[in-house]
Amino acid sequence: MQEGKLSLESKDIAAEKRQELLRLFPETQTEGGRIDFDQLKRVLGESVDTGRERYGMNWPGKADCFRLIQSPSTATLLPVREESVRFDESENLIIEGDNLEVLKLLQKGYQNKVKMIYIDPPYNTGNDFIYPDDFVDNLKNYLQYTGQVDAEGKRFSTNLDSDGRFHSKWLNMLYPRLYLARNLLCEDGVIFISCDENELKNLIQLMDAVFGESTALGTLTVLCNPKGRSQDKYFATNHEYIVVYGRSILPKGALAIEKKDDQVEAEYGEEDEGGKYRLLELRNTHREFGQHNRPNLWYPIYVDEVGAVSTEMTHGAIEVHPLWDDGFRGCWTWGLEKAENESELLVAKEVKGKWKIFRKSYASGAERMLKSILSESDFYTESGQRDFAALFGSKEKIFQSPKATGLLKTLMETSLKDGDLVLDFFAGSGTTGHAALRLSEEERIDASFILVQLPEPTGRDDYKSISDITKERVRRVIQTHEKQSEGKLDLQQKGQSRRKGGFRVFRLAPSNFKVWDAHTDEGLEGVERQMELAVNHIMPDRTSEDLFYEILMKSEYPLTAKVENFDASGITAFSVEDDALIVCVERKVTAEAVTAIAKRSPSKVIFLDEAFGGNDQLKANAKMNFESAGVKRFETV
Repeated sequence: MQEGKLSLESKDIAAEKRQELLRLFPETQTEGGRIDFDQLKRVLGESVDTGRERYGMNWPGKADCFRLIQSPSTATLLPVREESVRFDESENLIIEGDNLEVLKLLQKGYQNKVKMIYIDPPYNTGNDFIYPDDFVDNLKNYLQYTGQVDAEGKRFSTNLDSDGRFHSKWLNMLYPRLYLARNLLCEDGVIFISCDENELKNLIQLMDAVFGESTALGTLTVLCNPKGRSQDKYFATNHEYIVVYGRSILPKGALAIEKKDDQVEAEYGEEDEGGKYRLLELRNTHREFGQHNRPNLWYPIYVDEVGAVSTEMTHGAIEVHPLWDDGFRGCWTWGLEKAENESELLVAKEVKGKWKIFRKSYASGAERMLKSILSESDFYTESGQRDFAALFGSKEKIFQSPKATGLLKTLMETSLKDGDLVLDFFAGSGTTGHAALRLSEEERIDASFILVQLPEPTGRDDYKSISDITKERVRRVIQTHEKQSEGKLDLQQKGQSRRKGGFRVFRLAPSNFKVWDAHTDEGLEGVERQMELAVNHIMPDRTSEDLFYEILMKSEYPLTAKVENFDASGITAFSVEDDALIVCVERKVTAEAVTAIAKRSPSKVIFLDEAFGGNDQLKANAKMNFESAGVKRFETV
């Protein structure tokens, strides 16, 4: 059995990448356990670079971004039950806090688990995003901005377009967040980012640098304001962009969506025992393909006197080739083997005195690719404003220009299936949560969401921060859907709806545990304070549930992991994922409680340091008890 201390820091991303490199290329390790990068290049067959200029994206502050990325977070996320909806059942999260710190905290429990990310980051228009002027301590920046600690002279300012580092500041804001977000995407995951023309070219270069140019899936143009902005200087802008990248290279058609019922009715006019279908010409209708460059797709198909189709010659059958009307030798879209195996789908029709071969294309499971210009009225900003106003029952613009729910729902249809997870770490008014709930309601695709939003002050009395608007919007969507669904769902669907139709609120805060600072330079008095932390190291006014969720998150479990409370000989313990982990946050533990926990044979157990009260014998007996029960790891915090 292994024993140790639970790390209260977020995942060390740089160390993880170094370990992976050394695992793949052990011959590059130096005596000090570092990587010899010149040797790594030789191993990969690359010549050693001697400092020549190279193509790449650079800007002032980029090096600071890497330091910020690699600086672990010691923060935590506190559960806020009173602002949640069905906290214990829901698989959805709304997290209030700075998204950079939150992304760091999500690295342990959500790495490679997010199927889709959508973000609508602040557009770089010159005055509408708040930027911390240093990279020293992002959690401290957040606490100062939200008024939780004294400002100490720190300045938060808007990014004025008169600033010489106008573009750099925007890149410095976005780059570390994208870098961390990429780690959360699963291998077939996709990220969609809304932007306007101010930073489009920089965003594409930034995404190439973070995700890789080969994973670019496209740039969509969204008609968001058909009337155009009359105050623009040269042209009345009526569009925005969505830049799309994959976590890895995706196959053709990976983002196709199912055709709607009205489209099926209009396009699929034939029907047989297999359902509705349409006839598509088997000959490739693109003239650039033909016998000259696709010889394997040039072969005869035979049609007999009653119009039956076969790939084999029969008595009296007519031989049909994929010829164009002018005699050009084209090719079929199917190879001979496929045509033989699926010949029942082939149909011959006489057109202008010549036989043509068609294939049946059934409507069931029929898909279409989104067009690169998204112009449906359901995607207009005006539509988003109407959805929002209808929920809040007010024509007042409580939130300026929320994204259209229909747009987000359509993007989700390209990527999400039952059980998938969507993340939005610039959540704004909560359109992503609204769209995910609507996706479940209308398309029966039950995906969970994580929304992250800074509690940016609004100056209002009813909704004091933007995160308050986020929570209230999702709350109202849930209430609306439940009223519409009353009496319409069976018990199984109701259970599913309750899991998806709620959310757990968490709030970013400093760790529940006072952190030992080994580098204190405050003399003997400072050392004495640090020694006191070793005894009284839990923050005052923090609950057992606060402690549990920090331990859960930093033990690499998601915040929605299955949790059961149980009584262990008079004290409460938490069982995670059917005893994969047992956490006890009681300040005092007994031998009987240890025995009760050991009997459940968990894989891992975690206790508070102070639970053993300095009783080394009790702790030693606990270790022996757990080892006998097959516990693989015993940790304290």
